[in-house]
Amino acid sequence: MSAYPNTTDGYIAGTGRPVRARQLAARGVRATNERLHAVEAHMHTWLIAHSIAVLRVSLGAVFLVFGVLKFFPGVSPAQNLVESTTEVLMLGLVPGGVALVMVATTECVIGLCLITGRAVRGAVYLLIVQLIGILSPLVLLTHRLFDGPHGAPTLEGQYVLKDLILVGAALVVAATVRGGRLTSTSQEQPAGAV
Repeated sequence: MSAYPNTTDGYIAGTGRPVRARQLAARGVRATNERLHAVEAHMHTWLIAHSIAVLRVSLGAVFLVFGVLKFFPGVSPAQNLVESTTEVLMLGLVPGGVALVMVATTECVIGLCLITGRAVRGAVYLLIVQLIGILSPLVLLTHRLFDGPHGAPTLEGQYVLKDLILVGAALVVAATVRGGRLTSTSQEQPAGAV
């Protein structure tokens, strides 16, 4: 009589696989799961430590690159949109070329501050102003942004809509100015911890 239910002579009934082989396979699966869990825990720890810094630097790179492009007439795809928006916002008091240089300079300053990690608080305040300007065409120039077939966004509209992700990234970076950071609330202990 076998000590295992549904077995005869060391084989699981109906499978033809020895009980020992099945136990070894289960141990192998558990060991693989433990290794995967350890790798996941290590990645989680790295993400907590570095992901906001990576977000800050990448956000800064986006602002720096798009700011530099605006210094060269005809190179930035947003040039006409920036000039039209600032004309409406500034009531026509600031010429388009001057407004473009102001926006380009602001974006470059924001980008450099975020990339270097210096004066991030000042960069966040500039970001607030910049993001209001970036998203204002949604209200001020709606007809121009959604003039595609069946009211679909035009290329300029798509350009502005993708800036919504910049708002989300800026909010995360802004949360770190006063010491905010990611933490883990997991009650699980890493594999091998006592």
